[in-house]
Amino acid sequence: MILRIATLSLLILYPIAWFAPLMRAGLLPIFGLAEISVITGLQSLWESDVLLALVVTLFALVAPLVKTAGLALVQWQYMDKRLLPALHVLGKLAMADIFLIALYITLAKGIGLATIEVAWGLYLFTACILASLILSMLTERRISQTKWGSAPSS
Repeated sequence: MILRIATLSLLILYPIAWFAPLMRAGLLPIFGLAEISVITGLQSLWESDVLLALVVTLFALVAPLVKTAGLALVQWQYMDKRLLPALHVLGKLAMADIFLIALYITLAKGIGLATIEVAWGLYLFTACILASLILSMLTERRISQTKWGSAPSS
Protein backbone atom coordinates (compact mmCIF):
# COMPACT_ATOMS: atom_id res chain seq x y z
CA MET A 1 0.00 0.00 0.00
CA ILE A 2 2.90 2.37 0.75
CA LEU A 3 4.24 1.89 -2.80
CA ARG A 4 0.87 2.86 -4.22
CA ILE A 5 0.52 5.98 -2.06
CA ALA A 6 4.10 7.06 -2.82
CA THR A 7 3.52 6.60 -6.54
CA LEU A 8 0.26 8.55 -6.47
CA SER A 9 1.96 11.34 -4.50
CA LEU A 10 4.38 11.80 -7.40
CA LEU A 11 1.41 12.71 -9.60
CA ILE A 12 0.96 15.72 -7.30
CA LEU A 13 4.65 16.49 -6.76
CA TYR A 14 5.62 16.56 -10.46
CA PRO A 15 3.45 19.58 -11.33
CA ILE A 16 4.76 21.40 -8.26
CA ALA A 17 8.31 20.68 -9.42
CA TRP A 18 7.51 21.96 -12.93
CA PHE A 19 6.52 25.38 -11.58
CA ALA A 20 9.16 25.54 -8.83
CA PRO A 21 12.33 27.54 -9.54
CA LEU A 22 15.08 25.27 -10.90
CA MET A 23 17.67 28.00 -10.88
CA ARG A 24 18.21 31.72 -10.75
CA ALA A 25 20.16 33.06 -13.67
CA GLY A 26 21.38 36.40 -14.88
CA LEU A 27 23.94 37.86 -17.25
CA LEU A 28 25.96 39.48 -14.49
CA PRO A 29 25.26 39.48 -10.74
CA ILE A 30 24.70 43.24 -10.69
CA PHE A 31 21.67 43.00 -13.02
CA GLY A 32 19.71 40.65 -10.74
CA LEU A 33 18.72 37.07 -11.26
CA ALA A 34 15.60 35.72 -12.95
CA GLU A 35 14.01 32.51 -11.65
CA ILE A 36 13.74 29.75 -14.22
CA SER A 37 11.37 26.82 -13.85
CA VAL A 38 10.60 23.95 -16.19
CA ILE A 39 7.49 25.79 -17.36
CA THR A 40 9.18 29.19 -17.91
CA GLY A 41 12.03 27.44 -19.70
CA LEU A 42 9.55 25.68 -21.96
CA GLN A 43 7.75 28.94 -22.67
CA SER A 44 11.02 30.50 -23.82
CA LEU A 45 11.88 27.47 -25.91
CA TRP A 46 8.51 27.49 -27.69
CA GLU A 47 9.25 31.05 -28.82
CA SER A 48 12.77 30.32 -30.06
CA ASP A 49 13.16 26.61 -30.92
CA VAL A 50 10.05 24.49 -31.37
CA LEU A 51 11.93 21.21 -31.96
CA LEU A 52 13.96 21.56 -28.78
CA ALA A 53 10.79 22.58 -26.93
CA LEU A 54 9.12 19.35 -28.07
CA VAL A 55 12.07 17.27 -26.87
CA VAL A 56 12.19 18.99 -23.48
CA THR A 57 8.40 18.70 -23.14
CA LEU A 58 8.75 14.96 -23.75
CA PHE A 59 11.61 14.59 -21.24
CA ALA A 60 10.37 16.93 -18.53
CA LEU A 61 6.58 16.61 -18.63
CA VAL A 62 5.29 13.69 -20.65
CA ALA A 63 7.79 10.91 -19.82
CA PRO A 64 7.70 11.27 -16.03
CA LEU A 65 3.95 11.71 -15.86
CA VAL A 66 3.12 8.80 -18.18
CA LYS A 67 5.67 6.60 -16.42
CA THR A 68 4.24 7.39 -12.98
CA ALA A 69 0.64 6.93 -14.11
CA GLY A 70 1.57 3.63 -15.78
CA LEU A 71 3.36 2.46 -12.65
CA ALA A 72 0.30 3.29 -10.55
CA LEU A 73 -1.91 1.35 -12.97
CA VAL A 74 0.39 -1.69 -12.69
CA GLN A 75 0.44 -1.39 -8.88
CA TRP A 76 -3.34 -1.22 -8.71
CA GLN A 77 -3.47 -4.14 -11.19
CA TYR A 78 -5.29 -2.24 -13.92
CA MET A 79 -2.43 -2.92 -16.34
CA ASP A 80 -0.30 -6.00 -16.81
CA LYS A 81 3.14 -6.23 -15.20
CA ARG A 82 4.65 -6.71 -18.68
CA LEU A 83 4.34 -2.93 -19.04
CA LEU A 84 7.23 -2.40 -16.57
CA PRO A 85 10.09 -2.54 -19.15
CA ALA A 86 8.43 0.24 -21.16
CA LEU A 87 8.04 2.25 -17.96
CA HIS A 88 11.76 1.85 -17.29
CA VAL A 89 12.50 3.43 -20.68
CA LEU A 90 10.25 6.38 -19.84
CA GLY A 91 12.08 6.75 -16.52
CA LYS A 92 15.40 6.94 -18.33
CA LEU A 93 14.04 9.61 -20.68
CA ALA A 94 12.95 11.65 -17.66
CA MET A 95 16.39 11.30 -16.09
CA ALA A 96 17.91 12.67 -19.30
CA ASP A 97 16.21 15.99 -18.55
CA ILE A 98 18.07 16.29 -15.24
CA PHE A 99 21.31 15.58 -17.08
CA LEU A 100 20.58 18.33 -19.63
CA ILE A 101 19.82 20.87 -16.90
CA ALA A 102 23.06 19.99 -15.09
CA LEU A 103 24.97 20.28 -18.37
CA TYR A 104 23.50 23.72 -19.09
CA ILE A 105 24.38 24.93 -15.58
CA THR A 106 27.96 23.66 -15.98
CA LEU A 107 28.36 25.27 -19.40
CA ALA A 108 26.93 28.60 -18.28
CA LYS A 109 29.18 28.72 -15.23
CA GLY A 110 32.17 27.86 -17.40
CA ILE A 111 31.57 30.86 -19.67
CA GLY A 112 31.96 33.17 -16.70
CA LEU A 113 29.59 35.92 -17.83
CA ALA A 114 26.48 34.32 -16.40
CA THR A 115 25.57 33.88 -12.78
CA ILE A 116 23.58 30.78 -11.96
CA GLU A 117 22.29 29.66 -8.59
CA VAL A 118 20.60 26.30 -8.21
CA ALA A 119 17.16 26.63 -6.59
CA TRP A 120 15.03 24.23 -4.57
CA GLY A 121 12.91 23.18 -7.54
CA LEU A 122 15.86 21.40 -9.16
CA TYR A 123 16.24 19.26 -6.05
CA LEU A 124 12.50 18.56 -5.93
CA PHE A 125 12.39 17.64 -9.62
CA THR A 126 15.46 15.39 -9.25
CA ALA A 127 13.95 13.77 -6.14
CA CYS A 128 10.72 13.06 -8.03
CA ILE A 129 12.60 11.40 -10.89
CA LEU A 130 14.76 9.34 -8.52
CA ALA A 131 11.75 8.39 -6.37
CA SER A 132 9.96 7.24 -9.49
CA LEU A 133 12.92 5.05 -10.47
CA ILE A 134 13.15 3.57 -6.96
CA LEU A 135 9.39 2.95 -6.79
CA SER A 136 9.60 1.23 -10.15
CA MET A 137 12.38 -1.09 -8.93
CA LEU A 138 10.52 -1.85 -5.68
CA THR A 139 7.33 -2.58 -7.61
CA GLU A 140 9.17 -4.94 -9.92
CA ARG A 141 10.75 -6.71 -6.93
CA ARG A 142 7.39 -7.00 -5.21
CA ILE A 143 5.76 -8.40 -8.33
CA SER A 144 8.51 -10.98 -8.80
CA GLN A 145 8.14 -12.14 -5.16
CA THR A 146 4.37 -12.55 -5.35
CA LYS A 147 1.70 -13.35 -7.87
CA TRP A 148 0.69 -9.68 -7.73
CA GLY A 149 0.78 -7.71 -10.97
CA SER A 150 -1.40 -9.52 -13.47
CA ALA A 151 -4.13 -7.60 -15.19
CA PRO A 152 -7.52 -8.21 -13.57
CA SER A 153 -9.90 -10.43 -15.46
CA SER A 154 -12.99 -8.79 -16.85
